[in-house]
Amino acid sequence: MGSCRLFGGVAAAALLLVPGTALAQEASAALEARIAQLEAELNSLKSEVAAARTQQTSQAQDIVRLEARPAPVPALAPPLAPTPVSDAPREEGFRIGDHTVKFGGFIKTDFMASKYSGGDPANGDALRDYHLPGALPVGGDSEDVATDFNARQTRFWLTTDGVVGGHKIGTRLEMDFQTLPGSGDQRTTSGANPALRRAFVTIDNWLIGQEWTNFQNTGVLPESADFVGAAEGTVFARQAQVRYTRGPFSIALENPETTVTPFGGGARIIADDNSLPDLTARYGLSRPWGAVQLSGLLRQLKYQDPATNVDSTATGWGLSASALFKVGAQDDIRLMLTGGEGIGRYVGLNFSNDAVLDASGELEAIGVVAGFAAYRHVWAPGWRSSLIWSTQKVDNDVALTGAAVNRSAQSLHANLIWSPVAAFDVGAEVMFADRKLESGLDGDMTRLILFVKYGF
Repeated sequence: MGSCRLFGGVAAAALLLVPGTALAQEASAALEARIAQLEAELNSLKSEVAAARTQQTSQAQDIVRLEARPAPVPALAPPLAPTPVSDAPREEGFRIGDHTVKFGGFIKTDFMASKYSGGDPANGDALRDYHLPGALPVGGDSEDVATDFNARQTRFWLTTDGVVGGHKIGTRLEMDFQTLPGSGDQRTTSGANPALRRAFVTIDNWLIGQEWTNFQNTGVLPESADFVGAAEGTVFARQAQVRYTRGPFSIALENPETTVTPFGGGARIIADDNSLPDLTARYGLSRPWGAVQLSGLLRQLKYQDPATNVDSTATGWGLSASALFKVGAQDDIRLMLTGGEGIGRYVGLNFSNDAVLDASGELEAIGVVAGFAAYRHVWAPGWRSSLIWSTQKVDNDVALTGAAVNRSAQSLHANLIWSPVAAFDVGAEVMFADRKLESGLDGDMTRLILFVKYGF
């Protein structure tokens, strides 16, 4: 009986435990599933962390490489579309109708101290303002120093340029004050009258008006404080002409004028009797190493004097070669050599006359050889110097000209010029010049020039 109750209790307890065991098993299975899910998520998170670390390492390496290179300049604004660049030069001046008008020039003041061995030139003499080879005093004796200040080299110009009716038309008007004093003098206002230098019109290939002679090459003139510089050896003339230019070649008919030495010597005769214009031609070449030019002159020499029944003509001719050779990046050598007969008024500021009259009243051309050499050196930005030698020799027939005529002249110049800003020059030049006559008389000049010049 007791055994039956014990068995029954055990059986009842077993029946009570069966549902709890089932529930425990279900809970355990759920827990294991949750743990498996968490492990999977943990493994996924580990993979993401590993990937992130790999990316950071790669980025750090990229940053190191970028820092080793120059940092780019950040753009301040979104880039704009490129603007076309014109090859045409920037236009200056202002427009009037179909023409562009320009105005310019320079202001120049000279301070000069000169000593003339052959005597002092008269007050107001052009020699006091600039080197005039034929005016140097000779035969005298002087130790005085003359001091002169003036601003007469001041210059201005006006140009126009345009196209009218399909033709390219331009003009130029240029004036300075480098003549004898005007209405004032050095006691009061130091006045000076404006003087015409150049006045011409160009129509396509034609030039008509007053311009440098076509026989000249202004492109090789040395830089000098003096008005001319290498005066003895330079072809120098401005006059009215009609010129045609095609490429490097030009030909011109120019105003004629004959200067004559009387038989046996005497004051210069300015004939003004020519019936034919002077004919000039030139050909120039420009290359990277420099430039060269060859020019020629053919002219009629003529003098008439009804009072003495003189009516004579002769032929004059001349050749001139000039060149500029570059030396290094900035230096250059400038040369000119001119020779001929009957070309005296074209060379050296009319140092010699074109012709001389013989005993029968006939003209004979006078031979001339002249030239210069100059070296220009740039010391540093804004600093430069020129060393210039210039000379002329005249082939006189002393039996006709007499012994009081010019035989030779030469000059030597050395300068230093400083340009602290563009177009502003401050300079000093030392010049020595001499003149000799056929008689043997001579004279020399030593001159110091200080100047200030500003171009606009």
